[in-house]
Amino acid sequence: MGTERLERPRGRPRDPLIEEAILRAAHQRLAAEGYSRMTIGNVAADAGVTRPTVYRRWSTKHDLVVDALDYRFRAEQAAYPPMDLDTMSAREAVIEAVRRANPRGRSKTGMTLIGNVLAESEHPPGFLDLVREHAVKPRRKRLLDTLRAVQARGGIRTDLDLDLFADLCMGTYFAAYVRTGEDDPNLPARVVNTLWSTMLAA
Repeated sequence: MGTERLERPRGRPRDPLIEEAILRAAHQRLAAEGYSRMTIGNVAADAGVTRPTVYRRWSTKHDLVVDALDYRFRAEQAAYPPMDLDTMSAREAVIEAVRRANPRGRSKTGMTLIGNVLAESEHPPGFLDLVREHAVKPRRKRLLDTLRAVQARGGIRTDLDLDLFADLCMGTYFAAYVRTGEDDPNLPARVVNTLWSTMLAA
C-alpha cells in the first residue's frame, strides 16, 4: 500500500431540519419568556438537541435570536402566495398588504414577543433595536413596497404620506390587541375602508 491517506471529511454536514427546530424553539422561548429569561439550555431541550449542538451553530444568544427573528419572518412570508397586482383592485391590494403586515404574525406570537421586549427591563442595550430591525421593519417594508406599487399604478394619491399610513395600520394592530387581546381577521379591511376616501385623488 502507498503512503497516501484519504482525508476524512471534517465534521458532519449540517442538518437544516435541526437548525429549523432550534430556530423555532428560540423564537417560541423569546416570545414566551423574553430575552433575559431565555436560555440556550431551554432552547436546546425544546428543539430536542444538546447545548453543544446549538453553540456549534451560534456562539451567542444574541446571534441565535437574530437568526430566529429572521427565520420566523421568512417562514411567515413564504406561507403567503405572491400578490398579483394585475388581478387585484387597488383597494384589495392595500387590504392584503395590511393583512400581511400584522405584527402578530401567522404564528400568533409576534405581539407577545414585542410586548415582552417593551416590558423587559433587563434586556441588553440595543436589543429593542434588534427586534425593531428584524421583526418590525421587514413587515413595514413589505407594506410600503405594495403601497408604492399601487401608487405608481395610479391607484392611490401621489401625495399620500405612505410612511404615516403604514404607521397608522400597524399601530391599529397594537391598539386592537391591547383593547381585546384577540386577532380580528376583518381588521385590515376595516382600517383600509375607513381611510380609503382619503387615499384617493380628489
